[in-house]
Amino acid sequence: MRAAQTAAASASQTQTQPRMKKFQIYRFDPDSPGAKPSMQTYEIDLNHCGPMVLDALIKIKTDDDPTLTFRRSCREGICGSCSMNINGTNTLACINKIDSNTSKVTKIYPLPHMYVVKDLVPDMSNFYAQYRSIEPFLKKKDTGESDIGKTQYLQSTSDRAKLDGLYECILCACCSTACPSYWWNSDKYLGPAVLMQAYRWMIDSRDDFTDERLSKMEDKFSVYRCHTIMNCTKTCPKGLNPGRAIGEIKKMMLDYNKEAGAKQA
Repeated sequence: MRAAQTAAASASQTQTQPRMKKFQIYRFDPDSPGAKPSMQTYEIDLNHCGPMVLDALIKIKTDDDPTLTFRRSCREGICGSCSMNINGTNTLACINKIDSNTSKVTKIYPLPHMYVVKDLVPDMSNFYAQYRSIEPFLKKKDTGESDIGKTQYLQSTSDRAKLDGLYECILCACCSTACPSYWWNSDKYLGPAVLMQAYRWMIDSRDDFTDERLSKMEDKFSVYRCHTIMNCTKTCPKGLNPGRAIGEIKKMMLDYNKEAGAKQA
């Protein structure tokens, strides 16, 4: 009996033992005079924090520093809002577990090679403009404006299966901001995320504008800046394969150019 009580007391003491973890977080406030980026260190007790990095950020903002700025919404790896660079890897803070090793510092930065609005918030304007440019919606040639939304377009099970691994993209930009080609040519190269979305519509059996979509990419930068480094696939928090999608677009471009050449001949 006494041994059991001693063991229970020891377990209780272990549970209440503080587990202090340090987080170094990128800070930048453009509204501050002479603002320069810096790293700020915070320390929290993991016993009083959720298991994910986003939980730590929320705790820091709530209890320690309300000026800390970051994006978040769903907390389920669905919206892509909390994408950032954690310990050198682009990922989602809401599904990235805190390293339980309290001797290691967790380092958090905004997505790399993007202008920073404030702290961990990158400027996604160019990324979303590129997404709009591919017209990410179903386009039909036999439907007038008055018929939009009134017609049902059926799709076979096999055709629908072709979209698996593509439609799940949440546009978090983790893959694009891990791509060196996108770092240097983001004004011209569409990047892995946008190209995967473009491919999703190119192979949709219900879409009638595949050739037109391909023709818009007939330049040296839109697709061909991809050098198959595959950083995009390695870092995708949803386990998707943007590199494969880009490779398939290149194949489609080759066939499209052959057909166009044959018609001209």
